[in-house]
Amino acid sequence: MDTRTDVLVIGGGPAGLTLALLLLRSGVRVAVMEKAAGLDREYRGEILQPGGQALLHDLGVLDGARERGGYEHDRFLLEERGRVLINGDYRRLPGPFNCLLSIPQRHVLEELLAACSGHDGFEYLPATRCSTLIEDSSRQVHGVIGRGPGGDRTVYARWIVAADGRYSKVRQLAGIPYDRLEAFEQDVLWFKLPAHDDRPRNVRIFRAGGNPALSYAAHPGMVQIGWTLPHKSYQELAASGLDRIKERLGAAVPDRAEQIAAEITSFKDLSLLDVFSGTARQWVRPGLLLLGDSAHTHGPIGAQGINLAIQDAVAAHPALLAALDSGDDGAEPLERYAAERRRDVDRILRIQHLQAKMMLSTQGIASVVRPKAAAVVSRTPVYRKVLHQLAFGNRSIAVRDDLYRAPATA
Repeated sequence: MDTRTDVLVIGGGPAGLTLALLLLRSGVRVAVMEKAAGLDREYRGEILQPGGQALLHDLGVLDGARERGGYEHDRFLLEERGRVLINGDYRRLPGPFNCLLSIPQRHVLEELLAACSGHDGFEYLPATRCSTLIEDSSRQVHGVIGRGPGGDRTVYARWIVAADGRYSKVRQLAGIPYDRLEAFEQDVLWFKLPAHDDRPRNVRIFRAGGNPALSYAAHPGMVQIGWTLPHKSYQELAASGLDRIKERLGAAVPDRAEQIAAEITSFKDLSLLDVFSGTARQWVRPGLLLLGDSAHTHGPIGAQGINLAIQDAVAAHPALLAALDSGDDGAEPLERYAAERRRDVDRILRIQHLQAKMMLSTQGIASVVRPKAAAVVSRTPVYRKVLHQLAFGNRSIAVRDDLYRAPATA
């Protein structure tokens, strides 16, 4: 079966659905191809910074997502053996979104998808994997062949947007080189425990015993914990058995040690995040745009992934409209977008790498230097500037509702 549309988005995550909604409101026909059958799946990145919250609010989807459930956190804390080294108080930031919002990514996607579905020009293709790019002799991309439950589905579009994540299949099929940077010394082992009556009020990175851990409240009624361990060391640790891992986790998170012992019963309760960063060498080629993690990948520190993805979509929206209006391959507006956005992304990557070295390093000298460095840095204008950068990103990026060419609903 063949379909023709204006823009085909591969990947129904925050970047893909945000861009789809903006384009639909601008009168553009959009199809979204998503490999997952439904939204009830595992997600990474469930902390919204103020900048991401503001953009979702301006899109009209934040309130609905919040009504489905989420938790506000007032502070980001860096702690070492009970001592607070950095107190990032989000309440001191400009309102109204002066908090960290822990919200299931599914809630955000449900609201975005519902908003997209209100447009006649929208088609959603779940459980469909991109298998082939349709290119001409000049390598301009004209469409995609997707494989789904009903067989192959061919979708032709003027522009294909790859928003299919850090291991992007579209990027691979297009032959676009990706520079993976092993800039982080740690991977993260994620798990959740019931919060009971002890729900965290802050996002914390802390060192109690052994490797650092991070924690925050996760809806509904859970505590999300990430235990850091040396990069690429998990397989060796796993070979020592689940009980040994639970001992290490209990030492790192002593206030939850009894819960860890009782409630982690199999390796399925643990999820390893291979932490790396990287960028695709090319974000735009005729007929193809890379967006979000498919273009640039970030570590979990600083809670940047979902926020950068949403900002990518909002920033790309006017550029993609200009490309569609220009005819031919129309790549020039998107090339300008990519050049400007790379500067934002590179800035965040540098901050994340510095954060990881300061907050997570287990080297002996770091334990000596960290408290002194944190005490100095947290009192300087530089720290406040970094906090604003992480919280808001590029504040010039705003929803361009002046470009809407059709009613918000069909």
